[in-house]
Amino acid sequence: MGFWRRCTPSTSACAGVCVVALLLVALACCPTRARGAAPAVYVLGDSQADVGNNNYLPATLPMYKANYPHNGVDYPGGKPTGRFSNGYNFVDYLADSLGVASPPPYLSISNTSVYLRGVNFSSGGSGVSNLTNMGQCISFDEQIDQHYSTVHATLVEQLGPRQASTHLAESLFSVAIGGNDIINRVLLSQLVGTQDQFISSLANSLKRQLQRMYDLGTRRLLFVGATPLGCCPMLREQSPTKECHAEANYLSARYNNAVTMLLRDMSAMHPGMSYAFFDTYTALLQYIRQPEAYGYTEVKAACCGLGDNNAMFQCTPASSYCANRTSYMFWDIVHPTEITAKRLTKVAFDGSPPLVYPINISQLTAS
Repeated sequence: MGFWRRCTPSTSACAGVCVVALLLVALACCPTRARGAAPAVYVLGDSQADVGNNNYLPATLPMYKANYPHNGVDYPGGKPTGRFSNGYNFVDYLADSLGVASPPPYLSISNTSVYLRGVNFSSGGSGVSNLTNMGQCISFDEQIDQHYSTVHATLVEQLGPRQASTHLAESLFSVAIGGNDIINRVLLSQLVGTQDQFISSLANSLKRQLQRMYDLGTRRLLFVGATPLGCCPMLREQSPTKECHAEANYLSARYNNAVTMLLRDMSAMHPGMSYAFFDTYTALLQYIRQPEAYGYTEVKAACCGLGDNNAMFQCTPASSYCANRTSYMFWDIVHPTEITAKRLTKVAFDGSPPLVYPINISQLTAS
């Protein structure tokens, strides 16, 4: 992937020529941020967006990590990075579309000057509710209250309050959270409360969390909605018919509706805030219902795993994995393949309602 890099006028390829040629070469080798005006991307969420934070959590169970084969088999060098993917995930493609570097995991950063270029706070296993995290990951509240607030304070110290505020207001904040809450609700029968109470509880928590992000400077927000979770290999196997799990899909759709109402209300309350909601539920269902039209030959089974449809357990070194990974929708029991992440990101970046609304990412970052 061609991540954006700066060069300087002293670069040898740009030196020793006339002024006009110098300007032409400079424009060629030093492009402005591609297709958007966001100077950085800050990412919060779960394993959809984790690029390695969980690698740094020593007490975390192996199921909450992806820093072992066969994860990363298609990543440069064929190495596992902590991404729950055979290669890049949607955060990488999002950053590339904006012409900025994919933000590094927060726990890997030792030089705080990096904060200016974006940070990824996401942690596999996290959820909107703190009950979802089970002490094995960085909760969404912790991502905001401890980590993002630390970055915010550091940027204010480095840039001054006004410039830090401008930088954060122009940056893109991406949130992908909620899927683990729904999965736990479906799989853990001891959870009490009606479906309405469950969705209402998530919405109330999310309202507080997004308000906290706004208070810390977030003004451009991308929210990645829940996928049709009932169609992932793990939950298909829990369905008596081995088709998409009806309750999980119902809760995913209900959750997305609650999120869009919350974002609409926040935007009305805070005129300086703009957002894009990406309806991954509808987008992914299109692929599932018309797989050949989108280049898939397999939309039910996981590429990497164990058991029927590779849906018994996550991808491990002991797992088998498919050869044609570009023809599979799912990499493991829950997560998409690299090609699926790439296709979805393109829709979110350039698409239109009802898949991404009220504006797309390109429009959001140019506003």
